[in-house]
Amino acid sequence: MKINTNNANLSLTVGSQKQFPRDPKPQVALSGRSNVGKSSLINTLLGRKSLARVSSSPGKTITINYYGIDNKMYLVDLPGYGYAKRSMDSKQSWSSLTEDYFIKNPSADALKLVIQLIDVRTGPTDDDILMINMMIDRDIPFAVVATKTDKLSKTALALRIEEIKNEFFLGTGIDIIPFSSVSRAGKEELWRVIFEAIG
Repeated sequence: MKINTNNANLSLTVGSQKQFPRDPKPQVALSGRSNVGKSSLINTLLGRKSLARVSSSPGKTITINYYGIDNKMYLVDLPGYGYAKRSMDSKQSWSSLTEDYFIKNPSADALKLVIQLIDVRTGPTDDDILMINMMIDRDIPFAVVATKTDKLSKTALALRIEEIKNEFFLGTGIDIIPFSSVSRAGKEELWRVIFEAIG
């Protein structure tokens, strides 16, 4: 399948389960805590500066945004989680919506991959591990991407990736893709993983 990744737009914003599209086009979802860099990653992947808005307030986005790519697939931006300053009602709103995406989605069969983002400096949070375990339990294909790698030197980055692998993913076969929205490092590798997942 040939896809023009520069031909992209925000196709749909979903705020409740009833709004999930019934669409057979393959979906690749992005999951991660607030302020981990999902919007920046989307903009970098799609070669755009501000298609996905980078919020000045972590945890502000509580909808699911579908970015259509060349009318052939969707990048699905799930709400960020784990931002402590949210009210409990607001936290429940986005966590329920994210859960509904995985278990009450009429297009669940179209989900081909989840890109799980972690901040390379802090490593996986408890919420990240919960999300990863959920995907393992439900046999949902996923890839782990370490963001903000430009914040570290090459030597420090290599050491940090090994530390994260040994502490959290030793013996699991889970690999980590280092990614930077500043240098665009990891962009081609991540697209390769996406294209393999959607066939």
